[in-house]
Amino acid sequence: MPCTTILVGKNASYDGSTLVARNEDSSNGVFEPKRMRVVHPDEQPRVYTSVLSHLTVELPDNPMRYTSVPDVVPGHGIWAEAGFNELNVGMSATETLTTNERVRGADPLVDYVPAKGNEDEDGYVPAQPGGLGEEDMVTLVLPYAKSARDGVRILGDLLERYGTYENNGIAFSDVDEIWWLETIGGHHWIAKRVPDDAYVTMPNQLGIDSFDLDDAEGAQADHMCSADLRAWMAEWHLDLTLGVEGDGPAAVFNPREAFGSHSDSDHVYNTPRAWYMQRCLNPSDVWDGPEADYTPESDDIPWSRVPERKVTIEDIKYVLSSHYQGTEYDCYGSKGTPATRGAYRPIGINRNSQLAVLQLRPYAHPAYRAVQWMAFGSNSFNALVPLYANVETMPEYFADTQARVTSENFYWANRLIGALADVRFHECGRAVEDYQEKVGGMGHKQIHDIDAAVAVLPEAEVPAELARANEAFAERVRVETDALLGKVLYTTSCAMKNSFAMNDNVR
Repeated sequence: MPCTTILVGKNASYDGSTLVARNEDSSNGVFEPKRMRVVHPDEQPRVYTSVLSHLTVELPDNPMRYTSVPDVVPGHGIWAEAGFNELNVGMSATETLTTNERVRGADPLVDYVPAKGNEDEDGYVPAQPGGLGEEDMVTLVLPYAKSARDGVRILGDLLERYGTYENNGIAFSDVDEIWWLETIGGHHWIAKRVPDDAYVTMPNQLGIDSFDLDDAEGAQADHMCSADLRAWMAEWHLDLTLGVEGDGPAAVFNPREAFGSHSDSDHVYNTPRAWYMQRCLNPSDVWDGPEADYTPESDDIPWSRVPERKVTIEDIKYVLSSHYQGTEYDCYGSKGTPATRGAYRPIGINRNSQLAVLQLRPYAHPAYRAVQWMAFGSNSFNALVPLYANVETMPEYFADTQARVTSENFYWANRLIGALADVRFHECGRAVEDYQEKVGGMGHKQIHDIDAAVAVLPEAEVPAELARANEAFAERVRVETDALLGKVLYTTSCAMKNSFAMNDNVR
C-alpha cells in the first residue's frame, strides 16, 4: 500500500491558503514514470472505460480544463492523481486505506470478474465490471466539480452507483474549505471537513476518528455520507460505541474503530508515519519514553490537530520526505540499533513517484490563485517546484517524461539523483540540502514576482503569461537539477574509487 497525505486548513497555513499534499508511491520493485499534463475539454472523454475494472461511465458534456499527473507508460489506466480545474477546485486521489472483516462482509468490494467460457457456447457467463479505483477518480470528478463540497457530492454519487474495488481516501479543496472522503466497503463513504485551524495526517489507514451522523444527514456543515449509512451500520452492528441503546449507531461515533483496522502491520507501516508527522508539527508533546503521549504504534493518534505554529510549504515537504530523522528509527541515522533503524516504514522512500502540493491563495486573483507545487522521485533527494495551474500547457521539462531513462526531464533526473545519493547518503547530503533550499527559495521568489507582473495585465492575457513564466522557471530548475546530478555523480564515483583503492590495499 503506498502514499502519505497531509492536509492543512486555511487558518493553520502560513499565508491563509488551503494546502493539500500527498506522496504518490509506486509498488515495491516498480518505478512508475509520471508527468504533468493539462487536459482540455475536447480531450476529456464523454464515455470513459476503466482499464483495470472494465467499468464504463457516461460523463457530462461540460468538462472544464484541469491539470493532472498521469502515468507515462500506457496499459493500465490514466492515474491522474492530483490537480486543479479552471474554477480553482483541487483534488488529490487517492490514499489507499485499510478496513476490517466486518465491513468487507457488510458491503463487499466490487471486483472485476472475467467472463467464463466462450460467448457462443452453452454455460457462458459474461464479465462483470468492477467498481471505481484510483485509476479513475480524478478523471471522473475534477473536470466537473464547482467546489470542494461539490467534488464530494459527485464522487459520493458515483461510489453509491458503481462501487469501488479498493478502500481509498480522497481530498478536495477550494479557497475556503478542504474535505476528506473515505470509502467504506464497496458502496459506502463518509466525508469530513478539515477544521480551518488544524492539519490532518493520513498514512495508509482509515483515519477519521469522530463523525456526526446528525450533521451529515442534516445541515452538512462539517460532515457528509452515503444516504443509507445509518441504517446500514445498524443492520450490521458496525458501531463500537459503548452505552448505545438498540442497534445504534451513536449520533457521534468513531469511524476508525467502526470501519478501520488495528493490525500488527499497521504498527509497522502506518501509525509510525502519523506519529512522526505530528511529532514535527507539535514538538512540545511528549513523543519518547515511558511518559510519551503517543508512540509509533499508538492506535489513537488524532486525525486532526492544531499545530503549534503555522504550517509552511517547507514543513509539508519535510514531513513527506522524512525517514524518522532525530530518532532511533532513522534508517540513515546512527542512533539506536540496526533493528530500530529498520523497524518502521519511512515516508520518504525510494519508491516515491511524485509529490503534489495543491495551494489555493486567498490573497491572489482567481486567475493565478492556484499553485501546484511538484516534486518527482524520492522525496529525500528532490525539491518542490511551484507551477501556476490555470494554464493551457505545462513546461516540457515536466510534461515530456518518457519510459526511457534520461536526465533530460525532471522525473528521471530526480530518479537518477535518488538512486545515486541513497547509497552515499551522508557524502551527498550537503549538496542535496543546498539544492533543495536554492530551488525552494527560487520558487517563492518566482511566485511573488510573477504575481506582481500579471496583476497589471488584462485578465485575458494572464494564462499565456503564466505559461511562459512556468516554462522559463522550468529551465532554471533544469540547470540546478543538472548541477546536483553532476555533484552526486562526482561524489559517488570518488567514493567508489576510494573503496576500490582500499580493496586493492587489502589484497
